[in-house]
Amino acid sequence: MASYEKEGVLKDGTRVILRPLRKDDRDRLLDFFQRVSDQDLMFLRSDVRDPAVIDDWVNNIDLRKVFPLIAEVNGRIVGDATLHMRRVGWKRHLGNVRVVVARDYQGKGLGTLLINEIVDLAAEFGLEKLVAEIHLLSTSALSTFKKAGFSAKAVFEDLVKDQTGQSGDLVVMVCDVLGRDRKVG
Repeated sequence: MASYEKEGVLKDGTRVILRPLRKDDRDRLLDFFQRVSDQDLMFLRSDVRDPAVIDDWVNNIDLRKVFPLIAEVNGRIVGDATLHMRRVGWKRHLGNVRVVVARDYQGKGLGTLLINEIVDLAAEFGLEKLVAEIHLLSTSALSTFKKAGFSAKAVFEDLVKDQTGQSGDLVVMVCDVLGRDRKVG
């Protein structure tokens, strides 16, 4: 699985390579996250601009726990999607999905391409459902996940806070991996 690579084409004809993250991607991944807007950073779970965080990720890749999928254009990372899995317990059939797309590649179909690939990978890993947690104000992300076959299952009011302490609503979206039409998006 670590050696796989696929090519995708965006709405504007740009060709992207989708492949798993490798240790030698450290500097490219750090550069990618340095370019993420402050607004987009608010929705991420880690301080991705901290080189120690990126070092931890690239030095501890375990594709059975987290499958980090990157999108490259001409050797530059323009998208990152991760599939988080558990091997034991009552949620072992579930995966969690997180996606970040470079500002200059948003609206071109890259998010949908990454999510569709993650759903296909989830099926290969034997997962049954995928979960994505999205801020209610992130309308483009909500739309992208919907296009990829996810549906909103719950809204938790005032569950999350931005950098200023302003509360916001969290939407939980779920995709039935086994029942999903493979041509979504």
